[in-house]
Amino acid sequence: MTVTVLIVDDEPDVEIMFRQHFRREVRQGRYTLDFALSGAAALEKLADHVGDDVILLLSDINMPGMSGLELLPKVKQQRPGLPVFMISAYGDAGTVAAAMQRGADMFLTKPVDFPQLKQAVSSVAESAGGGG
Repeated sequence: MTVTVLIVDDEPDVEIMFRQHFRREVRQGRYTLDFALSGAAALEKLADHVGDDVILLLSDINMPGMSGLELLPKVKQQRPGLPVFMISAYGDAGTVAAAMQRGADMFLTKPVDFPQLKQAVSSVAESAGGGG
């Protein structure tokens, strides 16, 4: 079973980076990576029938329009059980605390530690019944 990870970031280069780091897992059919360039686009994808396949949402915090911190409670309202990992270049205690208070399951700082992220994604996939 292939599971979908939705990555939300306003920087288009993020898609290239994630596809590069997860290319083996994608090729093996373990994960499908989907991308949204804004919080609003992410909510639309989750509302769509394809959103039912999403087992994890990764979101940048600093984005124009709706920030990741504003997106987080909306995602949790729409999909209460969906794990959400927040990513930010700013890992100060206040930002981390705000993300966790709003329901983040994990907080990652940029540059992303991809081995750590892969392990966390694998754990979520196993919990969702998608292997890992």
